[in-house]
Amino acid sequence: AQIWAELLGVERVGRHDNFFELGGHSLLAVQLLSRALDLGLDFSAADLFQAPVLKELASKIHLEPQPRSRGVISIRPTGSQPPLFFVPTGFGDCSYVVGLVEEMDVDCPVYALPWPSFDEVRPLTLEAIADQVILAIKEIQPQGPYRFAGYSSGGILAYAIAQRLLSLDDAVSFIALIDVTLPANVTKISPIQMVRDVVLDSFESLDDESFEVLEQFAGQSSISQLLEKGQQIGAIPLDRNLHNDVLMYERTARFHKALQAYQVPTLPIEIHQFYATEALFSSRARQAKSSFCPEACSPMRGWDRVLSPEAITAVPIVGDHVTMMSVLESRKALARAISTPLIGVLEKDP
Repeated sequence: AQIWAELLGVERVGRHDNFFELGGHSLLAVQLLSRALDLGLDFSAADLFQAPVLKELASKIHLEPQPRSRGVISIRPTGSQPPLFFVPTGFGDCSYVVGLVEEMDVDCPVYALPWPSFDEVRPLTLEAIADQVILAIKEIQPQGPYRFAGYSSGGILAYAIAQRLLSLDDAVSFIALIDVTLPANVTKISPIQMVRDVVLDSFESLDDESFEVLEQFAGQSSISQLLEKGQQIGAIPLDRNLHNDVLMYERTARFHKALQAYQVPTLPIEIHQFYATEALFSSRARQAKSSFCPEACSPMRGWDRVLSPEAITAVPIVGDHVTMMSVLESRKALARAISTPLIGVLEKDP
């Protein structure tokens, strides 16, 4: 009840209150699962959807003496098939998994993998991040074949995880890349500048004059200073604590630095690329320095540079990079498209 109150911004939560009726959504559900797991309270996203009333959810909670699986979030706890592991996006966000898996017709456990603590990863490379994530995967599934899915640039981490598992002689039977572009040329925009642009994107509703003030300020500021300026100018509520936002954006910049340095190898695997059929709208923050590349217009999204075309199954999903996940009908179509080959993979798995 205390976690609910903090996440939902309400003073008091009663036993008959409904998480979603109080304003809960996928992002808050993931935060709820993560905070509960830190306290040794174990339940899944499926439990929350099936029992959103506090009293009912309490009956599904298991007490763990030690937080398990290095913060891995259980989205769907049971199933007869091998697990499906989702990686976070390039912003460390796993909330997309909750709504997507609700629409998927698969008989397998589903887990959302966290980023490790980057302070423990030395050196901070994508391969080293993958090695840390594999420790959590192995606690749940000691042996392959393994199955992964990833959305946006974070999906490249799924490929890096597959690379490391194959080097350990483990099998990887399925990789779903959800609109994951592999640029031919590493963008000239630094990770910090990329994150600044994302912060500016969140200020899109401002009038032109205020936005221009923030845009000019962004060029010489840190992430923390830009968020504080946004708060001063009225783009962020004054009572909002910016500490967690600053940490999230700084971690994002560090992840993308590792991403830019990653040399993508050719692997003996097949991938499914579920690509958006529409171009993503270019916001004010990106119009002058768009990070889009020719590969973003190709169904294979540039992966045919490292894999043969025969190893890539490209599946179109109506919508752009955002709406393919945020619009219910597109998300349902995506969920069906991912579910179909998973059943076929089960038949081929040893």
